[in-house]
Amino acid sequence: MTDHIDICIVGGGVVGLAIARELAQPTSEVFVLEQADDYGLGVSSRSSEVIHAGIYYQKGSLKSTLCIKGKSVLYEYCSKRKVPHYRCGKLIVATDELEEEILESIRLTAIQNGVDDLTYWSKDQLSEREPGVQASLALHSPSTGIVSSRELMGAFVADLSNQGGQLVLNTRVESISRIENGFLLNCIIDGKPFDISTRVLVNAAGLGAQSLAGRCDFIKRSDIPELFLCRGRYFAYGGRNPFNHLIYPVPEKTGAGLGIHATIDLGGQLKFGPDVEYVDDEDYSISDDRLDAYYNAAKKYFPGLERDKLLPGYVGIRPKLQGPGDSVRDFCIQSQVDHGVPNYLQLFGMESPGLTSSMAVAEYVSHLLTQ
Repeated sequence: MTDHIDICIVGGGVVGLAIARELAQPTSEVFVLEQADDYGLGVSSRSSEVIHAGIYYQKGSLKSTLCIKGKSVLYEYCSKRKVPHYRCGKLIVATDELEEEILESIRLTAIQNGVDDLTYWSKDQLSEREPGVQASLALHSPSTGIVSSRELMGAFVADLSNQGGQLVLNTRVESISRIENGFLLNCIIDGKPFDISTRVLVNAAGLGAQSLAGRCDFIKRSDIPELFLCRGRYFAYGGRNPFNHLIYPVPEKTGAGLGIHATIDLGGQLKFGPDVEYVDDEDYSISDDRLDAYYNAAKKYFPGLERDKLLPGYVGIRPKLQGPGDSVRDFCIQSQVDHGVPNYLQLFGMESPGLTSSMAVAEYVSHLLTQ
């Protein structure tokens, strides 16, 4: 059997759903194909759920421009649709003079990116407003927040449905070929073969984006960037949460991560993470084998941390485009200009700040499709 759909998005994470919502109209049928039995079970549900301010990214990069635009749009959308979120703010803390110098470089980068609301907090201000933090100086980011990624994606799904679109679960795309006026997707839906033809195709498959691109008979291998899987563990804290803000150390020198930071969920639960571990396979198991490293890293700015109250939480995997020791890579969003195929877009390396950027990414994708 073959069904024809006007627009197909492969990948039911936060980015894929945001794109589907953006493209959905009563006059064009939009399907999201997701191989799992629910939406957002991969990268989207295994993050810190932070709404990032856009502080760290290279000026002019997609990560910078889409994060800053996406932050504003996301806060507005969450307020309008009553998606649980909280603009709690964030502190980037320095514990010595060298780290204080790094704070200033972070502030200058933020200003270049258009983030002009960062202010310094002195040691005395920290003692008064965040007495649980030990630091000599901090940068305060008032526009950083947290959001329920699950409920955000649920709102996207509802918007898609209201425009006549559908989320199709338990669907694996086995291969894709070009046909006249579009693409033919050979799928397995609920264990049975099914073909779908579509005029427009968007590869937003997250960790599976490179694999899916490799199953397209019209995409050259040279147009598929290498994927590096990067695990990050999160540890929950069983003790009292002493913080009112998210607490971040200065970022790792490699740029691979932002250090073991303290984040708070919407229920007030404190957690620490993630770390950085490049791996060969998707593995979401977690143990306490790195507990000491977490304890030592977090105790540097949280001296009241009790080691025995750090509990294994969950694991996320980032789809990075740079390997260990490589320079940081930007989002990679390819259109006809890049690969020569009309009405086909592929998105690679949609790691942080993908959640924050999701609605801006959707607008960007929509613009690329109309060029």
